[in-house]
Amino acid sequence: MSAATDSVHGFGRVAILGAGAMGSLFAARIAETGAQVVVIDVDPSRLAAIGQQGILLTDDRGTRTVSVTSSLAADVGGPVDLVILFTKGMHSASAIASVAHMHGGRPVALTLQNGIGNAELLADAFGEDRVVMGTALIPADLTGPAAVTTHGTASICVGPMATGARQPAEHVAALLAQAGFSVTRPDDIAAAVWEKIAFNAALNAIAMLCEVTNSGMDNPPGRRIAEAVAYETAAVAAARGITILPAGIMASIDTALREHHGHKASMLQDREAGRPTEIETINGAISREGARLGVPTPVCDTLSDLVRIVEARPKP
Repeated sequence: MSAATDSVHGFGRVAILGAGAMGSLFAARIAETGAQVVVIDVDPSRLAAIGQQGILLTDDRGTRTVSVTSSLAADVGGPVDLVILFTKGMHSASAIASVAHMHGGRPVALTLQNGIGNAELLADAFGEDRVVMGTALIPADLTGPAAVTTHGTASICVGPMATGARQPAEHVAALLAQAGFSVTRPDDIAAAVWEKIAFNAALNAIAMLCEVTNSGMDNPPGRRIAEAVAYETAAVAAARGITILPAGIMASIDTALREHHGHKASMLQDREAGRPTEIETINGAISREGARLGVPTPVCDTLSDLVRIVEARPKP
C-alpha cells in the first residue's frame, strides 16, 4: 500500500471513478468504514451536489447522509491507495486516462463493472499485479443527484487478475466486507465475471427494448429469451476455456426477477435518461467473441442489433 494508507482495512484513501448509482453506493458505504473517499466524475453539477450535501444513502439499515469528497479528476492531488472504476464500459478508457497522474503511486485498481475488457484496461495502466476484478449483484438506483437507494441481496465476488494480485484482492475483500457487503472469493474469478456478463446480457437488453422492470420479464417469454442468452454465453466462455453453468446463471436470474420486481436494468435507465447503453461491452462483446471463436450467438446478435436500432432513433 502507498503512503496514504492509514486504516485497519489497508486503504486510507479511495478514489471512485463514476458518480452513478453504483459509484455513489460504494462511496457512501466505504466512507462509513472510516476511509477517506473521493468521488471523481465529469459532471460538475453532480459533483457539486455530492460535495455540498454528501450522499443520501437508503438501504435496509435506513436512510442517512454520508460525507465524501467530490472532484474532477485533474483536481485530485496526492496518493491514493485504491482506485475503483465504476463508469460505463464505453467510458472506461477515458476515465482511466483522466487519473494518469495517480498511476505512479501504484494504487490497487478494482473493477466490478458490467461487461468484459475493463480489467485489461486497468492492467495496462496500473499493472496486472495491482488489478482486482469481480462482480457485484446489487440493485442500486439513483434517486437524486446525490442520493442512492438499494434494498435486498447485495453480493460481491472478487479475485486477482493475476497471481501477483492475490494479496491486494484479500485487502479489497476485507474492505468491502467491512463496508457491509456480502463478499466471496471464488477460485476462478474469470468464471464469475463471465457468469455476470451472462446475467446482464440475459436481462438488460430485454428490459431496454421492452421498457419493463424486472417484473415485466418474470414470465415464460422473458425467461425463454434469458435462458437462450445464458446458453450462448456459456458456449462462448467454454471456447475460451472458462466453465460456467447455465443452470447457475438462471438461478441468479430467478432471484433477481423474484426479489427485485421494481428494479430497472441499467440499460433501461440509460435509455430513459437519453444515454448510450453498454450493449457493446455486454451482448455485443459476447457476439464478437463468439464470432472470433466460431461459436454461433444468434440471440445475442439479434438483441444487440435491436438495441442499436433503438439507440439510433432519437428518444421521444
